[in-house]
Amino acid sequence: MAGLVVRGTQVSYIGQDCREIPEHLGRDCGHFAKRLDLSFNLLRSLEGLSAFRSLEELILDNNQLGDDLVLPGLPRLHTLTLNKNRITDLENLLDHLAEVTPALEYLSLLGNVACPNELVSLEKDEEDYKRYRCFVLYKLPNLRFLDAQKVTRQEREEALVRGAFMKVVKPKASSEDVASSPEHHYTPLPSASRELTSHQGVLGKCRYVYYGKNSEGNRFIRDDQL
Repeated sequence: MAGLVVRGTQVSYIGQDCREIPEHLGRDCGHFAKRLDLSFNLLRSLEGLSAFRSLEELILDNNQLGDDLVLPGLPRLHTLTLNKNRITDLENLLDHLAEVTPALEYLSLLGNVACPNELVSLEKDEEDYKRYRCFVLYKLPNLRFLDAQKVTRQEREEALVRGAFMKVVKPKASSEDVASSPEHHYTPLPSASRELTSHQGVLGKCRYVYYGKNSEGNRFIRDDQL
């Protein structure tokens, strides 16, 4: 099958421009896959994911998943990355994850409007991002890593006390704004460094760290892998 890579219990179907999960993928791999990477596709729906009941890791970076995202019950899933999608309603997503992924410990939402930081909007600052982390940990208290950063004891304590008041308001966007927004791949690099023909060095400041454009570069490192 073109584009399909299988290594033991790890299944990758990357960059195939599919808008939905192919039926044959679940039929052929759903019964054994523990890690599924569907990054760099055009997914708008996760219908068909119910065939992968034993998933422990799910990589969905660089797709077109929005606020209507629906995951099936995945009781063993501990790692979920949704970087660079179209998620704006943070509370709705967190409530859904709390219901269908009770074992979740590693979550990354970088590059979504729902994750407010300077990588997605110059109007956001470090305090916006701290409030976001506090609210996420209030909703999902079992997380150990959020956006590739380890959750600290201080963050957990603050989430217990203040998390309920840290709700991130969903931004209002008109249809014209959405239509005029250019499509681009998520990257934390300054614009001057994205020109492949330019070899001039670029120096900039950023208070956030994003580990790689591709999914492999953004993998979490668990204690048992050290």
